[in-house]
Amino acid sequence: MQSYRNGAKPPPHRWIPTILPARTMNARRLVFISAVYVLSMAEPAQTVDVVKVVSKKVERKIELPGEFLPYQSVVVRAKVTGFVNKVNVDRGSIVKEGQLLAILEAPELTAQRLEAEAKVQSIESQRAEAEAKVVSAESTYQKLKGASATPGVVSGNDLVIVQKAVDAAQAQAHAFEESARAARSSVQALKDMEGYLKVTAPFHGIITERNVHPGALVGPGASSPAMFQLEQNLRLRLVVAVPEVDVSGIERGARVSFTVPAYPGESFTAPIARVAHSMDIKTRSMAVELDLNNSSGRLAPGMYPNVLWPVRQAKAALLVPDSSIVTTTERTFVIRVHDGIAEWVNVSRGPAAGDLVEINGPLREGDLVVERASDELRAGTRVNIQLTSKPS
Repeated sequence: MQSYRNGAKPPPHRWIPTILPARTMNARRLVFISAVYVLSMAEPAQTVDVVKVVSKKVERKIELPGEFLPYQSVVVRAKVTGFVNKVNVDRGSIVKEGQLLAILEAPELTAQRLEAEAKVQSIESQRAEAEAKVVSAESTYQKLKGASATPGVVSGNDLVIVQKAVDAAQAQAHAFEESARAARSSVQALKDMEGYLKVTAPFHGIITERNVHPGALVGPGASSPAMFQLEQNLRLRLVVAVPEVDVSGIERGARVSFTVPAYPGESFTAPIARVAHSMDIKTRSMAVELDLNNSSGRLAPGMYPNVLWPVRQAKAALLVPDSSIVTTTERTFVIRVHDGIAEWVNVSRGPAAGDLVEINGPLREGDLVVERASDELRAGTRVNIQLTSKPS
């Protein structure tokens, strides 16, 4: 039996059996993990198809409502007050510039013209008499002047009196001439007013409204009824309100496509002709006009087409195939392959651009991502890659 001096305690024999088994278990666990790692390294890597992340400026199209307006439109009113005598056109009539639309009659205007013409004749008669007096006075003056060459035949005072008579006659004749010119101007003005009794078309177009009939009293001003609505529909304006965020796609002369509900399955195009260059403060949009040839007459003002408006981005976007994007309940990601290891990279999905989809995330152009990705390919998995050339 072993003895211990100086009160020394025996060694903890009972602790040794407890500690040794724990160390043995940890060692066995480490060996097991190492074996699993070695086995995983020994397993053949999975082969996946990968594509390169593409970076380029994308032009996409958004659908905007538009409205057709006539290229020209005018409300035809009478320039003078009168009664409608005859109407030559009706709604739907195609008219040419200068074509007679209606005839008015204004008896008072005719009476004024006849009175002015009579006044001209009276003034012309008075002017003729005044010119005759001038001729007579000048003849008398010349005779007295010739006689005055003989001393004592004509006094100097008589010659002065006759000279004044000549001047007075010339002044009166000149006054009648001015009066006659003014009277003739009045007659011409009244004739011009009578010319307005013939209502003509200001341009080639279609009568879309007829508001008067024979016997109606019409005249100038908003208080008088409009006679006709004339529109030029062989050319149309397509007006589009482009949102502020998409005005970068406005390029004058560029052709824009649109569809019309009246012709399903058919597409039309028209060039951008005019830009307002000013934002509507209420809608935060800019008015843009497209010119459209409508010689066939198939389209009409008031129709509301659906315009496919091009939107061009200021900087390049990152694009991948739609099949490369994985969406779960927790995240949206792509699987990037770096040094043979699969990595899950969180992204946000943007609009489609053809066969590709715009993404936003910590990626760069040229990065390799799995073409047909799924959450079954876990992060950290070793893979072999096979590059395809799908993105363009």
